[in-house]
Amino acid sequence: MQRFVTDSVEETIELGKRLASRLTGGTVVAFFGGLGMGKTAFTRGMAKALNTVEEVSSPTFAIVNAYGGNPPLYHFDMYRVESWDDLYSSGFFDYYESGGILAVEWSENIENALPENTVRVIFERGENENQRIITVDGGVNI
Repeated sequence: MQRFVTDSVEETIELGKRLASRLTGGTVVAFFGGLGMGKTAFTRGMAKALNTVEEVSSPTFAIVNAYGGNPPLYHFDMYRVESWDDLYSSGFFDYYESGGILAVEWSENIENALPENTVRVIFERGENENQRIITVDGGVNI
């Protein structure tokens, strides 16, 4: 388990880049943390490291955004997922089997469905409004 402190959105994006540069296709990155904690900013960094061309935005209403890249990045928002039926209809398992990297916001809602080798990224507020304490667990050194 690794613990990082970021003091700006830009630093959170850089940390996302560092993580993504060490991932391979078929990896699930599960984000835990409240609203406004930096999950989408972290995903922006991941997208930059994977050379995507699409602009990263929160997939709140779409449930999943596909960004391309090498390997492809799929960005999920599980906030509204309340059942196994909801999860299946999101395409989560199909995307997982496609060999891309899945960045999953609101993973608290699908904890029981996460693969055993999931990389967990926990976001907490730091000492001020912009500071984040980000814990990464899952066997990846960044």
